[in-house]
Amino acid sequence: MSEYQETAAPEVAEEQKSWEDEVKNECSIIPIADVFEIGDEFVLTVNLPGVPKENVHLKLEKNALSVFGKVNYNEAKEKKYVLNESLFANYYRNFKLSDGIDVSKISAKYENGQLTVNLPKHDKVKPRTISVS
Repeated sequence: MSEYQETAAPEVAEEQKSWEDEVKNECSIIPIADVFEIGDEFVLTVNLPGVPKENVHLKLEKNALSVFGKVNYNEAKEKKYVLNESLFANYYRNFKLSDGIDVSKISAKYENGQLTVNLPKHDKVKPRTISVS
């Protein structure tokens, strides 16, 4: 056992770790993301290859949206690779949201390794017609 392992605090059981603890304590990759505008909303897509749906977590706090995806390391370890160019690490990224986003109406779905987050514009920033009297 190395000196570091002997002096380190006891580790929390895997089941007891929150995803937020893992972000703080483990190496993570910044996932590739795109943001585009469609009508009255922005759409954020985040690529999280190798992450099962139950391991995708979102947190909204103070106009910041955090995205975390946990990779199943055990599944990767079981394979006998001939060539391995893929990185096996968790994903984490934080996005600052504008005040123009209606945070009460944010929705998300996850399909085929891609997270899609719909970010509706707040009514106060939507264009409106003003009638002239």
